[in-house]
Amino acid sequence: MNDFLIKTEKLCKTFRNGRLETPVLFDIDLEIIKGEFVAIMGPSGCGKSTLMHILGLMLSPSSGRVYLEGQDTALLHEKKRACLRRDKIGFVFQRFNLLPTLNAYQNIAVAEQIRRNQPDGQINRALAAVEMTDRAQYKPHQLSIGQQQRIAIARAISHQPALIMADEPTGNLDSAHAQHIMDLFRTIHRQHGITILMITHSQTAARSADRIIYMNDGKIQG
Repeated sequence: MNDFLIKTEKLCKTFRNGRLETPVLFDIDLEIIKGEFVAIMGPSGCGKSTLMHILGLMLSPSSGRVYLEGQDTALLHEKKRACLRRDKIGFVFQRFNLLPTLNAYQNIAVAEQIRRNQPDGQINRALAAVEMTDRAQYKPHQLSIGQQQRIAIARAISHQPALIMADEPTGNLDSAHAQHIMDLFRTIHRQHGITILMITHSQTAARSADRIIYMNDGKIQG
């Protein structure tokens, strides 16, 4: 298991609302090697975002196991899970989730303060990695959507996580900006060796990954 950053065994998820049960994931066996760039594709409602939320320790499975860096996350208290999520994972979302009253530098600094790190050179390094040093003092409304996503990526990588989880990171971007973002992910992956797990509907975006996993009806295909 030491070669795997993430490993799941017979992972299942059912959402319950009173007596109503909605099964979403069925017997997911998945292995992601350290340093891999993996894309997960599938139609809307196939369970890929639910799977990402479970792998990102934001949601608990109904049954089965999730291992992160060899740790069985089911055995961890919620506080430990939260610390693991905070320290080991960087998240990039379709809607960026930038605070509108803060500039680019401050948006990253807030994340570092939550992690109890002091805002220092690591923020500037993250801005440089996404080629946004000259936009550090700009607020989100002063940036293009592509630049906003670059700041969101800088925020995700500023603490040098073991894993980046990206949920439809090009979903709000035109084709030119989307290609720039995928080029950036490839560069980060190549230069820093960070494992990347990306949820996407885009075949073009998925082709940037080392491996594509297809899902349908809550199951991994093939």
